[in-house]
Amino acid sequence: MEFLNRFFHIKESGSNLKTETLGGLTTFFTLSYIFFVQPVILSSCGMDIGSVMVATCLSSALASFMMGIYANYPIALAPAMGHNFFFAITVCGTAAMGGLGYSWQTALGAVFIAGSIFLILSFWGLRERVMNALPDSLKNGIAVGIGLLITMLGLQWSGIVVDKPGILVGLGNLKSTPVLVSLFGIIFTAVLLSWKVRGAILIGIIVTSIIGIPFNIFTYNGILGSPPSIKPTFFKLDILHVFSNPDFLTVIFLFLFLDMFDTIGTLVGLSQQAGLMKNGKLPGARKALFSDAFGTVSGALLGTSTVTSYIESSAGITEGAKTGFANIVTGIMMLLTLFLYPFIEMIGGGYEISEGVKLYPSIAPTLIIVGSFMAKNIVNINWNDTTEAIPAFLSIIIMPMTLVITEGISFGIISYAVLKFLSGRAREVHPIMYILAVLFILKYIFISS
Repeated sequence: MEFLNRFFHIKESGSNLKTETLGGLTTFFTLSYIFFVQPVILSSCGMDIGSVMVATCLSSALASFMMGIYANYPIALAPAMGHNFFFAITVCGTAAMGGLGYSWQTALGAVFIAGSIFLILSFWGLRERVMNALPDSLKNGIAVGIGLLITMLGLQWSGIVVDKPGILVGLGNLKSTPVLVSLFGIIFTAVLLSWKVRGAILIGIIVTSIIGIPFNIFTYNGILGSPPSIKPTFFKLDILHVFSNPDFLTVIFLFLFLDMFDTIGTLVGLSQQAGLMKNGKLPGARKALFSDAFGTVSGALLGTSTVTSYIESSAGITEGAKTGFANIVTGIMMLLTLFLYPFIEMIGGGYEISEGVKLYPSIAPTLIIVGSFMAKNIVNINWNDTTEAIPAFLSIIIMPMTLVITEGISFGIISYAVLKFLSGRAREVHPIMYILAVLFILKYIFISS
């Protein structure tokens, strides 16, 4: 135990093994849905559903171990939501569906190349420089925006908020069983937090799941099961055909672009929440970014889409996790998922309300509550300075409206650079910010639909 304390600097960070363990478990259960969502999404483009599940568990565990041991941060990694849809629908989808029609093997090759470029950029420190160039107002705005984004996900996954044509969203059926179970989870977890109960969020997830069993929201199918074979996707990526079509360079760029700014946004937001920032900078950022790139490369080799830092790690951080040991716990649980599939499926598998539409009543409350904790960064924004406040606000509001971290960052950076320049305060802006603003503008002109 003393070795773990020394290696991960647990006592030095003001934490302890129990807190780190609870944080790691909480993060795992909060993101466990991905082990069931990811195979379904990628199977739509012909990939073996069982093999993708195994690849997702293994690559997530490896990347989380790397982040925990090498960077010593409690930030878990897994295949990114949004990136998987881009992979399956845009890159591999048929032309009739608006897709490019590439094979999933070629798409994996593009992810591998993008990840390899990230590894190189991480050694050069380019992404670290971009992170450090962000002004404090945007760093805090990004943290709040991510909080609202995961809150919006939580509201949707609980059924409290539903799509409403013409007005975007509205209240769901508050009398339905899944919504009532979710509301119970929110209140129960909030009460535990108000009582300062250790492991409140993890207890909330488990108790809410148990409460849902009698109402058929969750189905208990046992605990242990045999893992599927990874052979159908293992090392099946096709790199040679990536270069056979010049247009595919755009796909590689988009994988790069999405991963880079999702990662930067997530690391900034989580490190702000965890109090890891020192003088506006994240110590060991280069190691964290390298770990993220390692996850993308290993994921492509094993057979899954872009693996990146997960905003759901905020749940574990809220529980008090401060070091990489929490990631070790999360990674071990990811490996155990291969054998605990029936049990984890009960929590992360979701409740299907219609074809292809699921609610996650035990996970949604956690996202909503954690989002409220991340909103506290809003007080650190200088609202009296328009050139600082408006870019921060745009970052905050665009993220939950689009459910894309990168879009919030791009609006924030563009508006920040433009406002500072037109206000005669151009020298206050780091040159990298101007370069990024131009790149984002070009993206919207030539790439965005």
